[in-house]
Amino acid sequence: MIRIELKKYIENVIFKEYEKNDIGHGIEHIKYVIRRSLKFAEKIEDINMEMVYVIAAYHDIGHHIDAKNHEKISAEMLLNDEKLKEFFTDEEINIMSIAVEDHRSSSDIIPRNIYGKIVSSADRNVSVSKTLERCYFYNLKHNPNLSEDDIIEICRLFLLKKYGINGYARDKNFFDDDEYMKYLDELTALASNQEDFKKQIAIIKDNH
Repeated sequence: MIRIELKKYIENVIFKEYEKNDIGHGIEHIKYVIRRSLKFAEKIEDINMEMVYVIAAYHDIGHHIDAKNHEKISAEMLLNDEKLKEFFTDEEINIMSIAVEDHRSSSDIIPRNIYGKIVSSADRNVSVSKTLERCYFYNLKHNPNLSEDDIIEICRLFLLKKYGINGYARDKNFFDDDEYMKYLDELTALASNQEDFKKQIAIIKDNH
C-alpha cells in the first residue's frame, strides 16, 4: 500500500514537473512505468512497494534539463528532495537514488539493486506505434536540414540497432515480460523492411 500523504505529494508536486518534458517522457509515460514497476514488484518477496512507486515517479524527472544525462540528474533530484525524508530513511533514499541512476537501458551497467532492475524493466515501451512516433518526431526536430527520407532511414537504423536481434534493448531482461518480447519481434520485423517502415511512418504522420 502507498501512504495517502506520499501519494498526494507525488501526484500534486512531482507529476507536475513532467509538464516540462517532451511527450515521450511526460506524465503518461511515468504512469505507465509506475504501473509496470508495481506489477513486477509483486513477484518479489519483502519488496518495499512505496520505494518502487517513488523510483518510477522520479526516474525521468530531470529529462528536460539534460536528456543525455537525465538519469544522473533525476537521481540527484530524488536524493536532495527533503520532503522524502518524511517517508523514508536516508538509506532507503540512497537506494532509490541509485535505482534511478541505473535505470537507463542504453547504459552499459547492470542496475546495482533490485529496485533498479524493476524500473529498468518497467521503462521499456511495448507500443510499436509510440516508438515510431517518438523516434520520428525526435529526429525531425533535431535534424532540420535532412530530407524526409534521410530522417526516416536514421530512425529505422537506430531502432534496428536498439531493438533488433542483437540490439542492446534485448539485454538486461530481469523479469518475464511476454508483452515486451512480442513488441520486440513486431518492431524488428517492421524495421527490417524499408518500405513497410516508411508506410508506417506515413500513417503516424497522418494521425498526429
